Amino acid sequence: MAVTSNKPEVVATSRYSINETCAILGITRKTLAKYTTAGQIECGFRKATLRKFYTGLSILKFWMAAV
Repeated sequence: MAVTSNKPEVVATSRYSINETCAILGITRKTLAKYTTAGQIECGFRKATLRKFYTGLSILKFWMAAV
């Protein structure tokens, strides 16, 4: 699946959930997991819940490399 050609409108220092990141990039959760496992996009983990998140900066870096 291709990443959206529109530049993501994100705040570099903000954190985005998996669903938000998928919507921003126009990809599925499975595709995002594949890119994360391959090291193409970096994620972090919330301390309290250990849920994954993506920063606006990592989303922009990934988008620039993918387009």
